[in-house]
Amino acid sequence: MPVEHDEEHFEGRLSHALHDAGDRFEADRTALVAAGQARGQRLRLRRRAAMVGGAAGIAAVAVGGALLVPWGGSPAPLPSTSSVADQPSGTPSPSIAPVTGRELIETLEELLPEGKVSGRESRGAEKPLLAPYAHLVHDDGKGPGAIGVSLDRVEPGSDQARQTTDCPDKAFVPYDSCVATRLPDGSLLKLFQGYEYPDRRVDTKLWSADLVTPTGQHVHLSEWNAAAEKGAPISRPNPPLSTAQLKELVTAQVWRGYVDSIPEDPKKPTATATPDAPAEQSVESILGTVVPLLPEGVKVVEKGSDYSYLVVDDGKGRSLVQIDVQHGMGDLADELFGEDAETLPDGTKVATRQSGGDKGVDGAVMWTVDTLRTGTDGFRVAISAFNSGTQHDAPTRETPALTMKQLREIALSPEWDRFR
Repeated sequence: MPVEHDEEHFEGRLSHALHDAGDRFEADRTALVAAGQARGQRLRLRRRAAMVGGAAGIAAVAVGGALLVPWGGSPAPLPSTSSVADQPSGTPSPSIAPVTGRELIETLEELLPEGKVSGRESRGAEKPLLAPYAHLVHDDGKGPGAIGVSLDRVEPGSDQARQTTDCPDKAFVPYDSCVATRLPDGSLLKLFQGYEYPDRRVDTKLWSADLVTPTGQHVHLSEWNAAAEKGAPISRPNPPLSTAQLKELVTAQVWRGYVDSIPEDPKKPTATATPDAPAEQSVESILGTVVPLLPEGVKVVEKGSDYSYLVVDDGKGRSLVQIDVQHGMGDLADELFGEDAETLPDGTKVATRQSGGDKGVDGAVMWTVDTLRTGTDGFRVAISAFNSGTQHDAPTRETPALTMKQLREIALSPEWDRFR
């Protein structure tokens, strides 16, 4: 598909398209994650192709993690996890029967504070590419709120594990609070307080918690201050569970045993069966290349650390600039560039696009120059500029700080050849 900025059609991270892509909320995200693991580096490159279209792609990776909120109050304690049978943890074992949807629902209900429960939905771990989940609506007397848990595995120490447990960048994902910590057993925990819609067109709150253990067990918990993550009116000021309750629920030992019961994907490629993919360029190397290519008078006021972006200012206001450098994109040339793309004498394809930014942001402008060099590695450089310092805030200027001509010169610079 062409690289276009459309929050509701972003990629496979993290958050809104993943909510919509399948039959139920977070389970869709983890199902795609599982599929992504099976497809490996190739899918990540495709995912990054969509990310160039805007913040939503990055949100998919980032919001797949969680945020922490130190809001006040004295929450009622959760039931002791000792009331739930302890489960083994570690590497998957064929002797462990796959957890059923009924078990997941019953466990989630048992771990929740007292309240009325409705809207139960779940899926067990019988199929390896369909991640198990449980979802329900909980009402503690202060209004209904949707709560769900989903389970999967991530490769310990991988990019996916890091992205899951890193707080998202506020240049792309607005939120109120995010804290990531390492637990005594070495597990990484991230607690998040944000919003279902980054552009805040509806103020539905999304609070979540992610736990990734040293052996790669991943437990994701989400809750909303409405009876559904989308399409339901706000029913209470905040989601039902406090920060402390989110932490206690997501760290319950029983979930780790359930993750261990997920069957391995029989089609998962092995290291010997999958050819080595080109290494992705680091954020530092990409930004170190693009900064000297900026025109005179454009000052860098902010740099990305996890994602390759800059915020620049030419004296007329802040402007976000996104850069993506990829290999292996040749087989997507028709989808990314189409028949209208320009082909230079050396065979390089160039596509230019001018569109709006995030939905719900009046006056947002996004300009993009996308290039694909010739060669078998499908080397792609794409650069986009916006008329705001983020993709979700109101414009700070009429047009981006970089013109289409300047974007083109940067994207086609021979300096990028060092990465080929």
